[in-house]
Amino acid sequence: MGGGGGVDGGEPVSRHKGKFSAMVICWILGFGSLISWNSMLTMGDYYYHLFPNYHPLRMLPLVNQLFSFGTTAILTYNESKINTRWRNISGYLLYFLSTFLLIVLDVATSGRGGLGSFVGVCVIVAVFGAANALVQGGMIGDLSFMLPVFIQSFLAGLAAAGTLTSGLRLITKAAFEKSENGVRKGAMLFLAISTFFQLFCILLYTYFFPKLPIVKYFRAKAALEGSKTVLGDLAAAGIGTQKEPHEDSVKQIERLSNKQLIYQNIDYALDLFLIYALTLSIFPGFLYENTGEHRLGTWYPLVLVAVFNIWDLISRYFPLVKFLKIESRKWLMIATLCCFLLVPAFYFTGKYGDQGWMILLVSVLGLVNGHLTVCVLISAPRGYKGPEQNALGNILGLCIVSGIFAGVALDWLWLIGKKNAF
Repeated sequence: MGGGGGVDGGEPVSRHKGKFSAMVICWILGFGSLISWNSMLTMGDYYYHLFPNYHPLRMLPLVNQLFSFGTTAILTYNESKINTRWRNISGYLLYFLSTFLLIVLDVATSGRGGLGSFVGVCVIVAVFGAANALVQGGMIGDLSFMLPVFIQSFLAGLAAAGTLTSGLRLITKAAFEKSENGVRKGAMLFLAISTFFQLFCILLYTYFFPKLPIVKYFRAKAALEGSKTVLGDLAAAGIGTQKEPHEDSVKQIERLSNKQLIYQNIDYALDLFLIYALTLSIFPGFLYENTGEHRLGTWYPLVLVAVFNIWDLISRYFPLVKFLKIESRKWLMIATLCCFLLVPAFYFTGKYGDQGWMILLVSVLGLVNGHLTVCVLISAPRGYKGPEQNALGNILGLCIVSGIFAGVALDWLWLIGKKNAF
């Protein structure tokens, strides 16, 4: 690589130029990759109005994560052969089309519920799951061989999608609460904003991100270490690759297999699986259906979702402060296991506690979810070559999706013993 030259030894690319721009774009790409799904979760009261008998905020996450898990597993197995550029662009394009189709479906049915409409929403949510698998695994893998702050920015953007949609939901509820079809108007506004951001992300990733000097530097470095997934982005950035020398260099570089990477990072994998299994077993289904009635009335679940998202976002910046960053693998595992004390705490608070205690517990859940996620994902890739970091990023992305899938399945257990639950 020498002094930071390109893959073909041509014009050098800077290792530092464009760092701030890359951080901002990573944040926006993270935001865009979850805003559509978070919009659906945040406007859950609209779907409970349309489909009161189908447990929408339990059924829709289950459908979403079923397809997300299956697609992520396939992509992770084949990650070394997949063009990351087209993977991420395809994911954002699917998000754009499926979010727009939600608006079309609602207009076509005039905002009426029923089984047919619910099946249509489930199909679109399944597409969301495939899009999530394409984008999040692709982006985490891609950013794993760049600066840790890029992953942190991307993960902060993911959390910001939830925070912004929660804030907007509270505003739209206040604005439209007394108007006819007020809940529906708020929901359509959410979907319109989400559709715009998906299009914006497609343009950012396609035309701007690959051309940043610091991004070109790390992708060129990964290519020289044997990565084939970055070649599409390098070509889009105007960095040529000489095929024969590159192929010879790939033969000389031995990379760890996925099995070896999993073995060496099994504790990180378990951390992420357990964190998201816990979080999604509570959020959002438990918050909508198992917290009882309180003084906040119909605002109560919306406030709980907003509180979770706010602390999830804030805590994703904690690892930037050195003494708050957990780097010890042992302490990461201990912290993760301690989080399961929240399960009985939520059970007894939901049954006997008031809204103040529930808001406190939701704050803690958001805090540990965001903080531990960032600590794991910026620590795990250190010490590996570019292709291995990309593979490990995909593997850890699969662990997150696996945990989410387990969590949304476990969330149904809260309905046991509840009257008219099924």
